Amino acid sequence: MATKTAPVAATLPLNQIMAGDCVEVMNSLPAGSVDLIFADPPYNLQLRGDLHRPDNSKVDAVDDHWDQFSSFAAYDSFTRDWLAAAKRLLKPNGAIWVIGSYHNIFRLGSVLQDQGFWLLNDVVWRKSNPMPNFKGKRLTNAHETLIWASRDESSKYTFNYEALKALNDGIQMRSDWVLPICTGHERLKDENGDKAHPTQKPESLLHRIMVATTNAGDVVLDPFFGTGTTGAVAKMLGRDFIGIEREEAYRRAATARIDRVRRFDASALEITGSKRAEPRVPFGQVVERGMLRPGEELFSLGNRYKAKVRADGTLIGNDVKGSIHQVGAALEGAPSCNGWTYWHFKRDGKMVPIDILRQQIRAEMEADNSRAH
Repeated sequence: MATKTAPVAATLPLNQIMAGDCVEVMNSLPAGSVDLIFADPPYNLQLRGDLHRPDNSKVDAVDDHWDQFSSFAAYDSFTRDWLAAAKRLLKPNGAIWVIGSYHNIFRLGSVLQDQGFWLLNDVVWRKSNPMPNFKGKRLTNAHETLIWASRDESSKYTFNYEALKALNDGIQMRSDWVLPICTGHERLKDENGDKAHPTQKPESLLHRIMVATTNAGDVVLDPFFGTGTTGAVAKMLGRDFIGIEREEAYRRAATARIDRVRRFDASALEITGSKRAEPRVPFGQVVERGMLRPGEELFSLGNRYKAKVRADGTLIGNDVKGSIHQVGAALEGAPSCNGWTYWHFKRDGKMVPIDILRQQIRAEMEADNSRAH
């Protein structure tokens, strides 16, 4: 994998690591060309002297020159510049993830809102194996915060809800993620056996983000590429990436790392689609097309309740009239009901969910769209 130096051509440098200042490189790329940005900017830790363990050994902390700013004002100016460049690059329905610690995440959030990004969630990454607080003067810092925001309030951002739910054993994904920090074989080392990068992020974190908020073939940009976690996961998951990194040592480590990555086969790249993205099918369309006839009876699972189909696509059961959802909820005494999975009809002595009919119509719609294109 070659490393390119800014300025770049007008075409996108897909699956390449660009050398140079992140703002300059981003401003040289075509506007509205990126689906997602993952940004792990400098934390501005404001360290004062070395940190030692109880045995007096020195902690390998983040004291690199790229994390040092002369003041909060200087850091805020830097933040405004790179976020403005990032917003210009995002497609109208694009989104950004920004990660930080308590040192910088509140400043990042303020600038995001000031520049018109629309905040969707803040996610707490709870580290299952955090570094202890050696001095015993504060709480162990066991988490970092991620902010997920769309480019604009009106953006139709990607969110693969069902895929995240499947990833979480069938349970709706929450905004607190328990994942380990990067250790063991995943932690890259330099020629001296030291950490290649002090804040290397675990692949599990980027895997979850990309499964949740991108689709195969999307372009993911990382303006603070480091040792290439974003690129490695993007390659595995069939996404294209653009990395920007000014430090040569990090670029070398990232290039070697990504070259070793094998992309998953096409069947493994498929994820569970969002039901919200599927075309809406009114129950009345099922009746109009004669898939169910007015007067035909529908049954709840277990035959506890039944209702009749009306010509306008509503139901009547036990003197309750309304949509398939309203009647089901009323009969069950529940605040809501998914009528598509609740109601069944009988065919050849078997109970069949009416959702089968909706899926049949959707399949026909997709086939029609494919032929049109």
